[in-house]
Formats: sequence, structure tokens, C-alpha cells
Amino acid sequence: MISLPKAKYQLVADEIRQRIIKQVYPAKTLIPDQNALAKEFKVSRMTVKKALDGLAREGLIYKRSGLGTYVLGNIPLKAANDSPADAFNGLTKQQGAKRVSSDVIQFDVTFPTADIQEKLHLDANEPVYEILRLRRLEGSPFILEHTFMPVTLVPNLSQAILKKSIYDYIHQSLHLKFGGAYRKIHAALPTKNDIKYLQAAHNEPILEVEQIVWLNTGENIEYSTSRNLFNKRSYTILDINE
Repeated sequence: MISLPKAKYQLVADEIRQRIIKQVYPAKTLIPDQNALAKEFKVSRMTVKKALDGLAREGLIYKRSGLGTYVLGNIPLKAANDSPADAFNGLTKQQGAKRVSSDVIQFDVTFPTADIQEKLHLDANEPVYEILRLRRLEGSPFILEHTFMPVTLVPNLSQAILKKSIYDYIHQSLHLKFGGAYRKIHAALPTKNDIKYLQAAHNEPILEVEQIVWLNTGENIEYSTSRNLFNKRSYTILDINE
């Protein structure tokens, strides 16, 4: 799969992020203003603004009206396996391709049940992929994903793609863009599959994320559930008061 080159704002964000991590820009200090950064990186001020907006959403910086942009510093609640509840970049991007692998347990093309028809806004004769994957983090069972996607929106999906990143395929090969998602996060008791694949104990709590994802065209592209042991992963929300 061909990786597309990063946009300029992403390159700027990457460099500023590294400066924050290495404390070139220490916590609670003012970083250079947008004009200075634009001049340094030889990009437009709007490109810098887009980079800074992204870093603010990550919780790395914050803006004070009339005063500039400051480094927020470490948030003590953060943990390595935290996942933003509003992220669209998928597990591979969040944790890194070298840390994540996937076991494809089920990969079928079928016709949707009444429930899946409703969730994906499909007719009964429109085929869907049904996918069950065990996502591993550094070799250990991490997340059990059960996914339904319309075949017409995600053509030519293959086992090879499923073993890597479906979202990379959607964005980079199909050039589709997500428009939004509705996610419901709740606790559940383990199923037979949780016990088998996640190695859950019979009464061990499971954290489930149920979601519907749609494209910027308004078409529903995914209905899925992601399940993990209660102590393996947390979902976070960064609330910025602007």
C-alpha cells in the first residue's frame, strides 16, 4: 500500500510536537507566535494555525486570548494505551504499525440483517462485509472488533488489508473522508468470544465501544463494536473551553 506524503500542516505539527516532548518548548511557556513559525517553516500562517489547532486538540498546547499559545505540559491522567473517544485515525495510527497486528477470525460477504440494514441505511439486497478481528498490541490480545461495511463503499477489501489497517485503505487508496461518528461506550459482561480471544475470565468486565461512522457525503460506511478487557484500554475526551 502506497503511503501518501504528509501535508505541510502535519509536518509543522510533528516538529512542534517533538519540541514539546524534548522540552525545547517547556511546560507553561509561550511558544513563538504564528507569524514567527510561518517564517521559520516557510509556510503560510493558515498552515501554522491548522497545525496548532491539531496540537491543541491533542492537549499539548492551549491558547490564551490576546496573550498567545502556551505549552500545557504533562496531564497526569494520561496513559500509553489511552484512546481518544473522538478519534478517526484507528488503532494502527494511534499505537504504531510496529506495535499492532491483526488476526482475521471472520471475513465474509453477506446480506445485511434487518438490524444492520437500519444501522447502515441499506436495502436487504445490498451486500456487506462482516469482519471479526482480534487486534493485538505487541503480540498480546487487545481488542476484539466486529465490523460491518457496505461492499459498494469499500470495494476490493482483502485479507491482506484486514491484517494491516482498514482505515488506511479507506483514506489512502479509496480517497474517502469520514464526516462523523456516533459512539456509545458502556460496560458489558464477557461473551464466549471475549473469553476465547481476549482471554477474559467468566465474570470479568468488558468495555465496549459501539459506533456508526459516516462519510462526508453522509453515507454510513461502518457499524462496529470494539471490545476490550476493562483494564487494558481507556477512552478519553479532551474538553477545550474556547
